[in-house]
Amino acid sequence: MWSNVRSVIDIAIVSFIIYRILVLLVGTRAIQLLKGVLILMGLSALASILRMRLLSYFIGNALLALSFAIPIVFQPELRKMLEELGKGQFYLLKRHMSDDEAEVRVKQISGALNYLKAHKIGALLVFQKEVGLGDYYNTAIHLNSNITQELIISIFWKDNPLHDGAVILDKYRLIAGGCYLPLADAPEISRWYGTRHRAALGISEVSDALVIIVSEERGDISLAVKGRLSKNIKDFQVERLLKHYFAGEQVVTGWKSWAKALSSIFWVKNAEQDTGGIVE
Repeated sequence: MWSNVRSVIDIAIVSFIIYRILVLLVGTRAIQLLKGVLILMGLSALASILRMRLLSYFIGNALLALSFAIPIVFQPELRKMLEELGKGQFYLLKRHMSDDEAEVRVKQISGALNYLKAHKIGALLVFQKEVGLGDYYNTAIHLNSNITQELIISIFWKDNPLHDGAVILDKYRLIAGGCYLPLADAPEISRWYGTRHRAALGISEVSDALVIIVSEERGDISLAVKGRLSKNIKDFQVERLLKHYFAGEQVVTGWKSWAKALSSIFWVKNAEQDTGGIVE
């Protein structure tokens, strides 16, 4: 009897660890590599069954090479996993933000964006998601403050030393200001885009962050996500985007929700789904 219970507990713990690792990879480029590895493993098993020695040899060597490359490719996700383990948060499920909490944050940020847009004050706001952005805010000015309209406006005010950098936020706090981001240098980017837009595209290419840009020249709002840029975002679209960001996370409760969450791990989300249908 005890042996059966122990086996069930053992399987449950391992399953939960695998699930949490997969959750950390969702929305990152690493999940695509993981899919490729699983496909190669499936082909290797099929080749062994069919006794295709050359194909088995080729795939076996490819998997061996990947075993050395994976720790490098997965480095940001592995680091985040170890950080969560050290903080005692690895075993915790994500807390669902209440509608009231989300509404307060949406109003504060929307108010700040409207002011910045009306006065043509350039701004760059990066909303952190699953991929940690510590490499960029650890060298910036740490604020770790509540998200308020007044603070955002004051950071991007032209006389503020932090106004040239980006602000990085998560769902609960304004993490840092004066952050310098990698610039996108793709040749297809229009020469009319300034440094803020290139930085927004750059950080969206290397992470799953949502990036909002206020143009200093035109006073309009753009959105960068997954290396794509959407221009002239309307006020109602900004509010819908922010609501989706702050209140879009679902609580995992019950076996049906767990099954849905697990099935979504390998469902490729596009930019439109990540932004509530805003990116075209």
